[in-house]
Amino acid sequence: MKIASIIIAAWLVLIFVFGVCVGSLVNVAAVRLPLQKSMIWPGSRCGRCLQPVRWYHNIPLVSYLWLRGRCASCGEPFSIRYFLVELATGLGWVGLFYLEVMRNIHEWPPNAWGNVPGFYPWQWLVGFFCHGVLFSFLMAASVCDLDGREIPLQLTLTGAAVGLIFAVLLPWPWPWELKDALPKNWLDPGGGLKAGLYPWPVWGPLPAWLAPGGNWQTGLATGLVGGLIGSLLGRGVRFLASAGLGKEGLGLGDADLMMMAGCFLGWQPVVVAFFVSPLPGLVVAMFQLIVRKDNSLPFGPSLAGGIIVTMLCWRWIGPFVQPLFFWGTLLAILCVVGAVLLLGLSFLFRLLRPATTES
Repeated sequence: MKIASIIIAAWLVLIFVFGVCVGSLVNVAAVRLPLQKSMIWPGSRCGRCLQPVRWYHNIPLVSYLWLRGRCASCGEPFSIRYFLVELATGLGWVGLFYLEVMRNIHEWPPNAWGNVPGFYPWQWLVGFFCHGVLFSFLMAASVCDLDGREIPLQLTLTGAAVGLIFAVLLPWPWPWELKDALPKNWLDPGGGLKAGLYPWPVWGPLPAWLAPGGNWQTGLATGLVGGLIGSLLGRGVRFLASAGLGKEGLGLGDADLMMMAGCFLGWQPVVVAFFVSPLPGLVVAMFQLIVRKDNSLPFGPSLAGGIIVTMLCWRWIGPFVQPLFFWGTLLAILCVVGAVLLLGLSFLFRLLRPATTES
């Protein structure tokens, strides 16, 4: 047991170190991409004295503490945000590792090492890495939205491309065997549908041109339709809410964020995540109000939180919504009813909104 504990501790330390390094890249993306600057050139430098930051002054977490958050050349203080983003990203990667690998909350199939503490199937590690990449893109988008109320298109397009690559290489039902993942009845919550890295395929039963599944065509269709539905949902909500409210109801960057998530997860989880997102939105709103004394609420961090919650909880969410997402007629009816209700409620809020007087 001692050896197993040492191996597990080594895993957690390794993942944390890797995560904070990714957090450093998240900081670079959040600073440079909104200004349309290169992520690679020039190297890091102080914004006041413009002196390059030496590599040993650019070690994530350590350098900030060592230099007490100041430039080594001129003493200009750096924002604590850099430290907090690196720390949060590192802890996020560790949390994902604990839940997806150590606890295997997705119930991915074990192999010979599946029950040996500290030794994990490579499929679990690959799945965790894929979700860690999505988490990192969501973190970068959230920081950008909190800072400048903008999610750079370069960030979401790059994330969407990476998601499609994963979709092609690891199509549903990976890491399951197809014979173990196909349900007896696609409309039956207890019919045996297995969630892979991509929770569900693009549709079920699979069309003839995608059958039998588990091929690159299934993966590409799942990722592409996920991105398309995510984008259309965000833009559709924006159009209807803006028409009803008489002002912008949702930013285009939020729609692009949903597009990116759809390429990583497929269209069904991203639709559910949109309705889950108001819950983490309350946490973001409290942070904005208490820490930054700002009562405005960027929706990007809320969407990111909803996406992560949905991704991690799909094992429990999926069976409840399975009959809806594979019943085309009911799905179409609900889409029309939802659009009408959104437009009507938005217009009602517009009527009830206090009129502003101009001085």
